[in-house]
Amino acid sequence: MEAARRLSPLEPLARIYLRAVPEHPADDGLFGPKSIVWRVNRDRCFPLAGMRSLMVQALHPLAMAGVAQHSTWKQDPFGRLAATSGYLLTTTYGDTASALAAAAAVRRIHVHVRGVDPQTGLPYSAEDPALLLWVHAGMVESIVTVVQRYGRSLEPDGADRYVAEMVRSAEIVGVPREDVPTTVDSLRRYIETVELRQATPAAKEAIAIVLDPPDLEDEMRDLWRDLGQIAVGTLPEWAREMYGFPAPPAELMEREPVRQLLGALDLAFESLPGVLEARQRLELRIRA
Repeated sequence: MEAARRLSPLEPLARIYLRAVPEHPADDGLFGPKSIVWRVNRDRCFPLAGMRSLMVQALHPLAMAGVAQHSTWKQDPFGRLAATSGYLLTTTYGDTASALAAAAAVRRIHVHVRGVDPQTGLPYSAEDPALLLWVHAGMVESIVTVVQRYGRSLEPDGADRYVAEMVRSAEIVGVPREDVPTTVDSLRRYIETVELRQATPAAKEAIAIVLDPPDLEDEMRDLWRDLGQIAVGTLPEWAREMYGFPAPPAELMEREPVRQLLGALDLAFESLPGVLEARQRLELRIRA
């Protein structure tokens, strides 16, 4: 029997990336080429930010229960990661109709995602604006943290502008605009004051798979594991303690080695068919 093919996290992401970056958009979408959202979401450290955001988001037991009970992440972790990334790319770079259609599709799925968290005994619904806000905050705060630390220049005023622009992405999935933090400080205060935070068994299992996926292709495994440890190192101390993660070695967290690792990952991604051409389309739109 032929051995199962080893997986790469980049291949499904590349396919979705190509669909999310249109060749002939009807308009500039929700944000537009002049927005800071376009600039920040193009940064090469985005995979690291995505991994960190999953770790933060999983610390809300009701949000995690919804994923554990209604998702195929165990069977296809990279496919699910790519689908989530594709949604963010579509709402960032797609035209307005495509972005709103993607949000509407998510809201239709959320109608059926409800149940009871076995750890807390509390009911949950993916339509709950409070859970949607937690997921949004975990994503946006992770992007800001990682890009400021390892990405291209993002000054404090630019980070606040990014958080404010991204309010639109929370609004289209059902979070009231007035509830969404608009600065980095208010975003972090919100995350740290949510009382229902814990690393449930479901969260620990999910993040263990994220950090060390089964059947990962050999040449990618060491790089992916290092990326995971760096993501752990960027978490606030309270989040690391909830998971029981030790702080990674200081030398692993230094900017230049991390930039080199991200560069290697980005080069592998850009070498996949169509990715470079899609990036060039974005550059042309920005310059125009």
